[in-house]
Amino acid sequence: MSGHSKWSTIKRQKGAKDAARGALFTKLGNAIAIAARGGTDPETNFALRMAIDKAKAANMPANNIQRSIDRIKDKNAAQLQEVLYEGYGPGGVAILVECATDNINRTYPDVKTAFSKHGGNIAEKGAVAFQFDRRGIIRLRGTGDDVLMQALEAGAEDVQEEDGESVVYTDPKELAQVRESLDKAELFVTEAELTYVPNNTIEITDATTASKVMRMMDALEDLDDVANTHVNFDIPEELAESL
Repeated sequence: MSGHSKWSTIKRQKGAKDAARGALFTKLGNAIAIAARGGTDPETNFALRMAIDKAKAANMPANNIQRSIDRIKDKNAAQLQEVLYEGYGPGGVAILVECATDNINRTYPDVKTAFSKHGGNIAEKGAVAFQFDRRGIIRLRGTGDDVLMQALEAGAEDVQEEDGESVVYTDPKELAQVRESLDKAELFVTEAELTYVPNNTIEITDATTASKVMRMMDALEDLDDVANTHVNFDIPEELAESL
């Protein structure tokens, strides 16, 4: 949406800082290790391929990627599990927090504290998730009618232009097929993943509320066990830049 700053954009802008302190590589490594449970060959395991592609885009060293894959074979390594937490933040914004953890007894209190310390609260299972749809998302370099038509022909459900890219939305089950078709069409895919897309969006225009929300999101993203966050808010660009 023109004039607005989406959380996905803000997170990418934070990526360099996260990588500098090593937090991003921890999260990417956990994602690879979880995906590798479905098979260690990225040619036959699309989830692993997506996780590796994301790690490479963040300049994660090849040795780190391989160690994350090998973790599935290490019987002495703590096994990771995926868990989804739901909550509300300042202004009533809805938030989903995907975690990859080897110790829920550590992760749940950490996530709960991040919510409560910044004016939010963790919610019961199902209390927030119904406000989101599970979708596949593919980011393509470039925009325009040609990209739009090729994406639709590849099976995309919707295509939106955002920050000089084309954002392709797919049915979750069709993500791998659409990605393969886009590759064959020689379109440059910068990212492909499963995500949660909000049914409705809340626009935050109050600076105080926006500041509280962003501090809470930073606290959640700073947790090593948090793999991804999904929200239903937008912030005007000028306000986001001032925070």
